[in-house]
Amino acid sequence: MYAVIETGGKQLAVREGDVVRVEKLEAAPGDVVTLDRVLLVGNGRPRMGAPTVDGATVQARVVRTGRGRKIAVMKFKAKAHSRRKTGHRQAFTELRIERITVPAG
Repeated sequence: MYAVIETGGKQLAVREGDVVRVEKLEAAPGDVVTLDRVLLVGNGRPRMGAPTVDGATVQARVVRTGRGRKIAVMKFKAKAHSRRKTGHRQAFTELRIERITVPAG
């Protein structure tokens, strides 16, 4: 079974047992989080929501939290001798998908 979930303004296709990185959630490692913004579920025949599938949930366990690799951000203005270099590391939460639940019907 697979599902398409929305979290942190992004959509992810997940299956049971997958480990995915999402935008940072307020949860500690080992906690179980329930994601209820399920846009599509499928097990052979897909079932789409409008915009979400009623009653469908995805349960996931928090594996760890952290920050991603550093990216360099450059600002440059030609002919003005203006250069600015900064960096950014995006916070993430790593989840292990444990169960996809869909009500009958």
